[in-house]
Amino acid sequence: MSSLPIKLIVGLGNPGNEYANTRHNAGFWFIDALIAGKYKVNMNVEGKFFGVVGKLSYQGNDVFLLKPNTFMNLSGKSVLALANFYKILPEQILLVHDELDFMPGVIKLKFAGGSGGHNGLKDTARVIGRDYWRLRIGIGHPGNKNMVHDYVLKKPTLEEKVEIDDAINRGLAICDLLLAGNFAAALKNLHTLIM
Repeated sequence: MSSLPIKLIVGLGNPGNEYANTRHNAGFWFIDALIAGKYKVNMNVEGKFFGVVGKLSYQGNDVFLLKPNTFMNLSGKSVLALANFYKILPEQILLVHDELDFMPGVIKLKFAGGSGGHNGLKDTARVIGRDYWRLRIGIGHPGNKNMVHDYVLKKPTLEEKVEIDDAINRGLAICDLLLAGNFAAALKNLHTLIM
């Protein structure tokens, strides 16, 4: 497990208004909540990074925020372009994404591992390897693997959205620890909060 501070936070999702409120865009929702509340960052389209990019300063270090414009299954193209340009190591990257295996309201932090069938993680691992951090936001599972594609591209129910927003807020609460490289405290704080 890495102890290098996070230098790049990537929210995974699909660009475009038709996808804005769908479950697959939970990573985008996290970035939107981060810049609206905690850090007040301006985001701008950056063609060379194939996404929408912002930058904040934390304890004198630049930290980049990224929402890829490449669609989910090509997320790695955007992540790689920005990471290479700013010489950010995979272990300094946090990918925030929707997680079918967790119910709405659950959020977990993990270092490295497989993709679990998530196309955004698959494509990112293809270009930078698997040794990066993930913040996994539960969206629930439709109960049938054949229904997953339609499920992730639909809006959550109002009750589910409330739970997802609560999970996102708990993720925001550990951001300072992640940017400081204090992952043990981040894991403890996130995973021992009362649900």
